[in-house]
Amino acid sequence: MNIDTDAWFAVLAAARAHDRPDGPALERAAETGRLRIPSLHSRAVPVTLPAPEGATGYAGVALLRLHDTEENAGNAFLDTLTVHPARRGRGVGRALWETVCGRLAAEGRTSVSTLVERGGAGERFAGARGAECALPLVAYVQDVRTAPLPVTGVPLPAGYRFAAWSGVVPEAHAAAHARAHDAMEDAPTGDLDEQHDPWDAERIRAAARVVLDRGGVLLTVAVLAEADGAVAGYTEIVLPTPDSVQAVQYDTVVVPAHRGRGLGRAVKLRMLEYLRAQWPDVQEIETTVADENTPMRTVNAALGYRAERNLGLYQVRL
Repeated sequence: MNIDTDAWFAVLAAARAHDRPDGPALERAAETGRLRIPSLHSRAVPVTLPAPEGATGYAGVALLRLHDTEENAGNAFLDTLTVHPARRGRGVGRALWETVCGRLAAEGRTSVSTLVERGGAGERFAGARGAECALPLVAYVQDVRTAPLPVTGVPLPAGYRFAAWSGVVPEAHAAAHARAHDAMEDAPTGDLDEQHDPWDAERIRAAARVVLDRGGVLLTVAVLAEADGAVAGYTEIVLPTPDSVQAVQYDTVVVPAHRGRGLGRAVKLRMLEYLRAQWPDVQEIETTVADENTPMRTVNAALGYRAERNLGLYQVRL
């Protein structure tokens, strides 16, 4: 499918400016990167609806992600379904959804999920199509410039040390990093049908390459157990572009055997130090946390994160 990336981004940018006038503007390179490069273990299906006759561009766009692993062969994720503000209330969203449903049926998918703001138009649209909130979330933001840091450096318990890298994981840590990623298996998933996909070293590398190929920057800080070199915990931050002023929090994980020692807080503080030293233009970190993830909410509250928006992963079973 031939996509006019300028027209695609114009819809997304206009919708963001209309719906979140006080929020950060979308970055063109980041959005077109998501369009060009599919997420790990998925196929991207873009859907567009042309503007009415005599007008240029698109009235609305959607991006469907079809999982291609055995564990999630029946599931899909709707990355976006966005109608240009000037074209709303005219059936554009319904037409996009019908096209998406046709593709889901053709692919034999039994459920699709999407992220929407609770209490907003997206929730109403999703609910009218049978979607239910499978996992309530909250978006939090931390001000990198004012967040408190220990004066003498971030302490760790005896027997641990920090490691940090940008981009693809170094070979020396790849296998241990994959094992730590698998600790995400016990992360809250609510009522979502999507299943945990096992991690190995090659999947870790492939996930990093997706970020880099989209034009982003992937930063990782890990806590290593000195006894055996295991990754006891880690946190990942993505800058959508090298010039981004708002970073996006990816995973923060502490492996079960190492929990209860303050490693989650420590690794996030070390990332804060890393950002201030290496990426001084970054002003904020945005993260989403499940309402039921009390340990991470507690850590984030101690680090000065503030709640911004109530979100939810909504799911439709087809």
